[in-house]
Amino acid sequence: MIFGLSLRCVQKPFELTILGTSSATPTRHRYPSAQYLRMDGAYFLIDCGEGTQMRLVQYNLRMQKIRYILISHLHGDHFFGLPGLLTSMSLFGRLDPLTLVGPPDLEAWLNHTLEASDSRLTFPLHFVPTQTEKAATVLEEEGFRVSSFPLRHRIACTGFSFEETGPELRLNVDACHSKGVPVEAYQAVKMGEDYRKLDGTLIPNAELTLPGHKNRRYAYVSDTAFTPDLAPLLQGADLMYHEATFMHDLLERAIQTFHSTSVQAAEMANLVGCKRLLVGHFSARYSDLQPLLEEARTVFPGTELAIEGLEISL
Repeated sequence: MIFGLSLRCVQKPFELTILGTSSATPTRHRYPSAQYLRMDGAYFLIDCGEGTQMRLVQYNLRMQKIRYILISHLHGDHFFGLPGLLTSMSLFGRLDPLTLVGPPDLEAWLNHTLEASDSRLTFPLHFVPTQTEKAATVLEEEGFRVSSFPLRHRIACTGFSFEETGPELRLNVDACHSKGVPVEAYQAVKMGEDYRKLDGTLIPNAELTLPGHKNRRYAYVSDTAFTPDLAPLLQGADLMYHEATFMHDLLERAIQTFHSTSVQAAEMANLVGCKRLLVGHFSARYSDLQPLLEEARTVFPGTELAIEGLEISL
């Protein structure tokens, strides 16, 4: 107990840092797509455009902490930074395994690139191919689950959903003790189960627990044409990132290139019912992003720009 508060009340970190927000090509102030996500002790890199490792250094984010790298699709602005990052990890003496999640062709491309450059990794690299035709769980460990879902782009592309899976209830230890609940039943109680004594007496879960923290969820929607059918897959997201390559006056251009406008990203946020929306993947034609933000906010007021260096806690 600290100042009368139990440490069990403290919510674990769930933090996002934006590293790159430009589409297709970098600009003077924007790098291609990349994000750094921390879910308690698990660290993720989402996409790895050119210059990602430079942004990690700039924002004092330790690349060696990254355990999972997820690549949405094989357009260069989303993965050309990958060989450089991996070889830098090796040069700095990394030994810990790293899991790479991405399109099936990514593994062969990376292996060829490393072989052609005579680059040898000092750590095990485990590859998990994404399902490009259907939603699927790609990572699941104690406390979190990561799922992929197909998007509508010019090539196979997936988005990613990151969600906590721990208990949402806090154990009322005093109540459990007074009612004779054994320690070995505590985890089940925290997960919402009632407890039945040996004599058959049922103790309702509500008498053994206290309100805790809701499991949080972050949805990353990479390059895609506007796809309302995605909304049911993303329901319950606390924060959603959605590409907004163009302003809505270029809707026809967005349709032709299988991208979305700022208005469409905001419409998706309404369909999903998320609390906050981040828009990014901005066309290099926009040096001033304020008009995109204002346009999106006319549809979804809880919109924010995915500005590089931005840190968000869920």
